[in-house]
Amino acid sequence: MIRPILAAALSLLALPALAQGHITVQSTTSTQNSGLYEHLLPIFEQTTGIDVRVVAVGTGQALENAGNCDGDMLITHAREAEEAFVASGKGLARYPLMYNDFVLVGPAADPADAQGKDIVAALTRIAEARAPFASRADDSGTNKAELALWAETGANPKAASGEWYLETGSGMGATLNLGTAQGAYVLTDRATWDTFANKADFEILVEGDPRLFNQYGVIVVNPAACPATRIEAAETFARWLLGDGGQDAIEAFAPNGRQLFFPNASE
Repeated sequence: MIRPILAAALSLLALPALAQGHITVQSTTSTQNSGLYEHLLPIFEQTTGIDVRVVAVGTGQALENAGNCDGDMLITHAREAEEAFVASGKGLARYPLMYNDFVLVGPAADPADAQGKDIVAALTRIAEARAPFASRADDSGTNKAELALWAETGANPKAASGEWYLETGSGMGATLNLGTAQGAYVLTDRATWDTFANKADFEILVEGDPRLFNQYGVIVVNPAACPATRIEAAETFARWLLGDGGQDAIEAFAPNGRQLFFPNASE
């Protein structure tokens, strides 16, 4: 159920019958790469007739694109940056949509002895061992989370860029490919890892630390800042995602029998 305050803030009407038009969603890559949109969008589009076009980039780039009025809505996963986007007047409001978690993956031999339940301790050992670590280095939500965790270690991995700290400037799949090829540890979202095909001898070494929580949010672009925003269609999609239909569809998405995202719009 959508909270009353949520429905009021979005000012959404009931889903229209076979409404026409399209919207552009600036989105993080993990939702696209996992196949979530292939599962969700046909359900929504059949109900409303609204065509949803997804631009999948890192969260930082998605926020920049939407800030430049290149999009009607955001689905991203970097709460601080999302709240700053709304505070700047570019977004109407930010709402929680779903969550999963980040995991640290690496070679089964685990040369830095990183395996455990404490992600900060694991990163500290990687830095001390100067073991290869592949970073997206692309201002994505995953990269923002990674840098925040490094900050807790007191280490400065960027000082070792090009040595043991490998900055790819690429998406999650490309960074994982480099990691498996170079035997480098990688911080990744679980959904991308679960659907990643080129795992080689890599395995999850750290999971379950509360600091690895990964929240996704929804923001409709503010038409006062971007007059071309397709506000009615965007709000319709937002309401569907945050309501029972979208939340149930997210919960039902379980490729290979594994649920990858956990809806929490009501929290």
